[in-house]
Amino acid sequence: MQETETEFGWKTETEFGTSHQGRPGAVLPAGTEPEPVLFDMGSSAYFHKTSDWWVYDGDTLSAPRATALRGACSCGWRGTALYPVDWAQVAVEGPEGWDTQGPQDDWKQHIADVEHQAVPVPEDVAALLGQLRERLDVLSVDAPLAALRVVAALEHTTGEAAEAAVYAVRADGQSWDAVATALGLTEPDARARLHRYARRY
Repeated sequence: MQETETEFGWKTETEFGTSHQGRPGAVLPAGTEPEPVLFDMGSSAYFHKTSDWWVYDGDTLSAPRATALRGACSCGWRGTALYPVDWAQVAVEGPEGWDTQGPQDDWKQHIADVEHQAVPVPEDVAALLGQLRERLDVLSVDAPLAALRVVAALEHTTGEAAEAAVYAVRADGQSWDAVATALGLTEPDARARLHRYARRY
């Protein structure tokens, strides 16, 4: 049995969820991405698998040595810019002290591109959502039971709207690729989201 580490530490502040989480990705001299490394947890039945960049130092668990880092996203996107790794300096500063801002900036640009391709949220709705969030933040402290009633009412309203929207999307006959791009998700996540919303259809 294998346990895979959730190593995508860069999150978005959008509804993209696990479709677009980022991390610094290791790059080998040939320009390829190394295979995940397995850690033996002391039992033949359990292994821990990771692709954290710092294990590819050419020494840890016989992993190959990476020469550079690049931005990586859980959707499969990989940045084109390479940022060299000085392993002697990493050994002094530790992985947490190594500057990964370059790969992260490239990933942020990828997220901006995803946002640009996704169908826009109407400005008036975005403004209403912002106001509602602010009001709920206050209400959850001042009147938490009232806040819970509001949340329940919202769940009911948005659930009905989601069902109608899923029906309309399916009636349009759009490809899953087009739907995923419009939602800013990977295709599996887009399918899962529509399936979750489609309680009747």
